[in-house]
Amino acid sequence: MNKGRLLVLLLIAALIAAFFAFDLHRTLTLDTFRAQQAAIDGYVRTHPLTAAAAYFAIYVLVTGLSLPGAVVLTLVGGAIFGLLWGTVIVSFASSIGATLAFLASRFLLRDWVQGRFGDRMTPINRGIEKEGAFYLFALRLVPAFPFFLINLAMGLTPIRTWTFYWVSQIGMLAGTIVYVYAGTTLSEFRISIELILAFTLLGLFPLLAKKMLGSIKARKVYARWPRPARFERNLIVIGAGSAGLVSAYIAAAVKAKVTLIEKHRMGGDCLNTGCVPSKALIKSARLLAQIRRAPEFGIRSASADFDFADVMERVQRVVKAVEPHDSAERYRALGVECIEGEARIISPWTVEVRGAGGVRVLTTRAIVIAAGARPIVPPIPGIEEVGYVTSDTVWGLRQLPKRLVVLGGGPIGSELTQCFARFGSQVTQVEMLPRILIREDPEISDLVMRQFQKEGVDVRVNHKAKAFRIENGEKVLIAESDGREVRIPFDQLLCAVGRIANTGGYGLEELGIPLSKSRTVESNEYLQTIYPNIYACGDVAGPYQFTHTASHQAWYAAVNALFGRVRKFKADYSVIPWATFTDPEVARVGLNETEAREKKIPYEVTTYGIDDLDRAIADGEAHGLVKVLTAPGKDRILGATIAGEHAGDLIIEFIAAMRHGIGLNRILRTIHIYPTLAEANKYAAGAWKRAHAPAGLLKWVERYHAWMRG
Repeated sequence: MNKGRLLVLLLIAALIAAFFAFDLHRTLTLDTFRAQQAAIDGYVRTHPLTAAAAYFAIYVLVTGLSLPGAVVLTLVGGAIFGLLWGTVIVSFASSIGATLAFLASRFLLRDWVQGRFGDRMTPINRGIEKEGAFYLFALRLVPAFPFFLINLAMGLTPIRTWTFYWVSQIGMLAGTIVYVYAGTTLSEFRISIELILAFTLLGLFPLLAKKMLGSIKARKVYARWPRPARFERNLIVIGAGSAGLVSAYIAAAVKAKVTLIEKHRMGGDCLNTGCVPSKALIKSARLLAQIRRAPEFGIRSASADFDFADVMERVQRVVKAVEPHDSAERYRALGVECIEGEARIISPWTVEVRGAGGVRVLTTRAIVIAAGARPIVPPIPGIEEVGYVTSDTVWGLRQLPKRLVVLGGGPIGSELTQCFARFGSQVTQVEMLPRILIREDPEISDLVMRQFQKEGVDVRVNHKAKAFRIENGEKVLIAESDGREVRIPFDQLLCAVGRIANTGGYGLEELGIPLSKSRTVESNEYLQTIYPNIYACGDVAGPYQFTHTASHQAWYAAVNALFGRVRKFKADYSVIPWATFTDPEVARVGLNETEAREKKIPYEVTTYGIDDLDRAIADGEAHGLVKVLTAPGKDRILGATIAGEHAGDLIIEFIAAMRHGIGLNRILRTIHIYPTLAEANKYAAGAWKRAHAPAGLLKWVERYHAWMRG
């Protein structure tokens, strides 16, 4: 801390210490005012300007130092100066004092806080830079928030000093008037109708202020759009993937009139190109891998004759078998109007649909955008010339590629890498980062990578794709690793470097709905866009791109869209699980060790090796681990990662525990069937318990047992 900051800190500390040392806080009470009221009133009458100046200075000092007593001073201001002059004096004194506290916080603490909590402050800083005045105004309108905390907290943000002052001056005015008016009745020290009314207004003010702010913001954003006189529908949902289907289902279930619009295929990516076909492919590939391991299970020999085209046809049969669950016929039977066509939002309440039957214009009270995402194809020179497939188009293959390059080491790339290797492709997986499955802990990534290499996959981490070429009729990837050029020949390229939200072509640009830095539709904690009646959920909204999180968000979007006038619900992301269906499977919920370190969250880690589990040994799957993060010294679960057989199923116990506040002690006390893989969770809890055994108490117990033996 430099000398300037130290000097200011010492001065503030000395003033605060003096305030309490000389019992000045005892003077800022209504009892003290009552005792001195006659003398104070007399002085104000004879020396009005001096009295006002002294009162002003005291108020500025108290609020500037964030001392207790501002409320009492406000009431006293009304009692001695009346409603008009009391309001004027208190309004300026409170704003100036608040700004001094703001500046002190900024001078003393902002650099330290921003440096210490940079990652957590980044989204706050972005919000303040964008709408800081509005946030501050909202806080100032609600007296339930302690004003001194607002002063100190805002000093830690990038909001401008002048903005802070004038917003505070305006935002605190309504509350100041109410308090000063209450003070004018307090001067008589009797319960009156006016006093009861004043404090009733104080209780109602936060609710009224919140409604008023919402109304002002909505009026501003809707100003240029003509509102229909009536609405044909309660809800229109754009996109019939997981998020869209659940949104429409909920609306129909509560008897709302809902229309679901899909331009391509019902079921979205999950049914047609994602979860369902990939898991069908994984099952076939896993069966082949099991057959090759026959000697491990006491079977001398086993083999399988297959054609890759038959495998891919089986994948399509699985899709067809699941398809009725997401079909238009099913949803129409539930009460949903299903329209095949291309939707375009032309006003906050109007959607245009272009389909085989022409153009229709539909009006609705609310809209849910569930437009999904698509694979990213990086603009690498030559990629179009060599050709490629993505997770959307790979299902059209009927001939197994002899040499396959998989670009990307994330979940999708890793799942497909292992599948094609098991079918017999010579697979090279190229990842520019230091390891595959980068979101998992290093030992988890290494576990999967070692299995890939054991199965013949050429895993190339720290390799950045620079260009694609065709040399003498052969396709070649030019990659860079450790500053040198690496050539990788191949026959087929699978591009799996991630997915990007579908945000173009359906009216976002015309309505001015902004996108986030991650190129998803920007929405608030209620999943509302800048238009309060337009919501976004699923892959198009982020931050997660999983089918189960899309369904989870859809509940909030649909319920808020239909019942938001009565009550709105904030989307809850506190317990988000996911799984990567490689072999071994990797499943996670909450924090892992890497994230906990990045976020500087204190934790303890407990690990149980599945190689010690009886059922895993019997099944020939004695590999993997259960890794649990807990709060230091407590059994509260911060996160869990499981790598091994059926990890996606085993993680459910930890998901339920975190969601309902159950700790490891209760998991340990829960009976688990023997022999099952689920016992791994109990044994992990037991490992935590042993590490936290009360050593001192056990010594006394040992002595007790010795005494009992005589």
